[in-house]
Order: sequence, then C-alpha cells, then structure tokens
Amino acid sequence: MAKIHVKRGDVVTVISGEGRGKRGKVLEVHPKSGRVIVDGVNIQKKHTRPTQTNPQGGIIEKPGPIDASNVALYCSNCKAPVKVKRVRNANGELERQCKKCAKTIK
Repeated sequence: MAKIHVKRGDVVTVISGEGRGKRGKVLEVHPKSGRVIVDGVNIQKKHTRPTQTNPQGGIIEKPGPIDASNVALYCSNCKAPVKVKRVRNANGELERQCKKCAKTIK
C-alpha cells in the first residue's frame, strides 16, 4: 500500500507519459495499486452489448487509471505543477502548501 500525494478532487497536471501536459480533476485514488483516475486523461473505449438498461449498446469512453507518480498537484497561484510540503497550521492541523509560493492548497 503506497502513500499517495494527491486526494480525490485535487486538480493535477500529468507530468510524464502519454497525456503529458493535460490537466484534470482526480476522480478516484487507488492506494493499493498506487494509481489515480484523472478526468479527461487516458480515455479508454469499451464496447458494450445491448442490454435492457442500455438497449442501443455501443462504445463507452471512460478515463482509465495512471500511476500516481506521473501526476503533480497544480497550484492555481503559480499556474504550474508544483511539489507540496506539509505544514502544521495554528490549530495544529496538517495542511499542504506549495513549495514555490507557500500558498495553502485545499
């Protein structure tokens, strides 16, 4: 089980691989396999047969998983993919901060 640096709902940029440079929101995180599913990245096509729920059948496109090491958190202040450090705030809670501009990333 790997520790993953992104959470569901984070905006990330793909930094290596086929979708390099694409940006999207993290839809799912799979810590056991160390993979994440990012909206609009690694789109896979699946051919489906006609069923009662989907009488037409056809081709369905959905995003597939990519390795978590291939994505970096996107800082809206820096407008770039950045590394993150974890800092305790005044309440003693851990927050993630951009290493470039020190802005808190929610």
